[in-house]
Amino acid sequence: MQLTDNDITQLEKKGISKEKVRDQIETFKEGIPFVDLEKAAIVGDGIYKFSEKDENSLIKYYDSFPKELAVLKFVPASGAASRMFKVLFNFLDSYDPKKESFQDYVKRTGDKDMLIFANGVANFPFYEKVKEAIKGQTNNENEELYFFVKQLLSEEGFNYGFFPKGLLPFHDYADFAATPFEEHLKESAMYAQTKGKAKLHFTISEQHKEMFLSEYEAIKDRVTTATEISYAIDYSYQKSATDTLAVDMDNKPFRNSDGSLLFRPGGHGALIENLNEQEADIIFVKNIDNVVVPKHVEELASSKKILSGVLLQVQQKAFKYAEFLENNSPNEEDILKIKKFLEDRLNVRFLDTFNTYTIKEKTRILEDKINRPIRICGMVKNEGEPGGGPFWIRDTSGRTSLQIVESAQIDMKNEKQASILKNATHFNPVDLVCGVQNYKGEKFNLLNYVDSKQGFITEKTKEGRELKALELPGLWNGAMAYWNTIFVEVPLLTFNPVKTVNDLLKPSHQV
Repeated sequence: MQLTDNDITQLEKKGISKEKVRDQIETFKEGIPFVDLEKAAIVGDGIYKFSEKDENSLIKYYDSFPKELAVLKFVPASGAASRMFKVLFNFLDSYDPKKESFQDYVKRTGDKDMLIFANGVANFPFYEKVKEAIKGQTNNENEELYFFVKQLLSEEGFNYGFFPKGLLPFHDYADFAATPFEEHLKESAMYAQTKGKAKLHFTISEQHKEMFLSEYEAIKDRVTTATEISYAIDYSYQKSATDTLAVDMDNKPFRNSDGSLLFRPGGHGALIENLNEQEADIIFVKNIDNVVVPKHVEELASSKKILSGVLLQVQQKAFKYAEFLENNSPNEEDILKIKKFLEDRLNVRFLDTFNTYTIKEKTRILEDKINRPIRICGMVKNEGEPGGGPFWIRDTSGRTSLQIVESAQIDMKNEKQASILKNATHFNPVDLVCGVQNYKGEKFNLLNYVDSKQGFITEKTKEGRELKALELPGLWNGAMAYWNTIFVEVPLLTFNPVKTVNDLLKPSHQV
C-alpha cells in the first residue's frame, strides 16, 4: 500500500502508525475467523450459582474489607439516542395527520411499535414536559400524537434524538425525571463508595462533555442529599488513535471525495484503552442505559457485592500463589495445588502436554496464568435477548477458555455451532467486576490481554459507495480475551437496558 504525504500527515494527526494501518488492511484481506464454540457455559460447568447462605457470606466478605479499598464505577456512556428513537423518526417521515388517521396509518404500515408508543404515551417520563410544550398547537388526536413526537425529536423541540442516551429522562419521580446518569450516581452509593465518596468514570462523546457537566450541576444537591455521600466524577473520550481504516470491496483504502483516507470509530472495544488508564482495587463496568428504579436497587446492590466478594476471595488466593511462585522453588506438590486452584476457581484450562514439562517449565506456565487481570461477569438466564453469552471456546492452538461471545462471531451455517448457540442457557447483561492489579498492587497493562483476532468486519456505504469497516474486539469480548474469567448467575432484574423508547414502558422503568 502506497501512502501519500497527505496520508502520513493524516495518520500523524490521529496518532495512528503506518504499521497499524497495514495490519488492518491485512486483516481485511485475511478476514476474521469465526469463534470455535466447544460448548455453552452452564451452571456447574463454567457458571457459578450460589445458595442464599453463600451469597450472604460473600456480601459480608465484601463489606468486611478495609475501608481504604479503592473502588471505581466505569460506565460506557458515549451512545447517542438516535437508534433508541428509530421508530419515532420513521413515524415522522411517513405520517401526515392531515391525510390519514393514526389508526389508518397503523393499518397501512403494520407499525406495532408505534401503536405501543401511542397507547402508553402517558407513562413516559417526558410526557408532561412535552404535553406542556405543545399545548394549544393541536386540533385533534391525530395531530396531537404527531406534534408530540415532533416536539420530542426535532431540533426546534427538545432534540432528544441527538442527546447522549445517558442524559435522557428515564424515570418519572413526579417532581422530576431522572436520567440514567443520575441513577448511576445513586446506585453507586449502595455498593461502590469508600468512606462516603463514590468515584465514577464515564466514557462519553467529546461534543457532549458540557451537557454532562451541566447535568451534574443541576442534580448534584439532590443526589448528595439523597445518598449522603460525595462524588468524584471524571470523563474520557474514545481515542482518535483507535479509529480503524475503511477499505473498498477490493480491500484498498477507501478515500473520501477530497482524497483523504476514511477512518471510522473502532466500536466499544476501543474503550479498553480508557479502562487501561483507570487505577482502582475494584472496577465495576456497566452500560449507561442499564439502570433500575428504587424498588430494585437493594437487590441490585446485593448482586454487585456478591460478584465483588467472589473477586476479592479468589484474588487473595491468587495473590498468595503468585507471590509464592515468584519467591520460591515449587515442588510437584505445589505445582499440582496451584494448577488445581487455577482450574477450579479461575476456569483455566491446560494443554494435555503440561504434565510432560519440567518443574521449571510448569512454574513459568503457572506464573503466566496466575498473573493476569480477573473479571467476574454476571450472567442472566436466557430470555431470548439478542447479543452475547458465556461459552467455552477453543482457539487455533487447541487451548480452551471461557469467553463472552456475540452471535456475529459464530458461524450460523455450521449446524453444530448454531445448535450450541441455540441451546445456551445464559445471556451477557454486561455486569462486570474487574481486578486489574497484581499482588504487588501494580496495574496490569490491559492492552497485553487483547485478542486482536476477535474483531468484526461489517459492510457499510458512504456517499453511495460500498465499503468494509473494522470493529475492534468488543470491550468484554476479545478485548478481555486473555483475562482470567469467572461467570456467576445473577438475577434477571440486573438487566434493564433501554434499546428502544418503548423499553421505558416496562415495569422495571416505572417508578
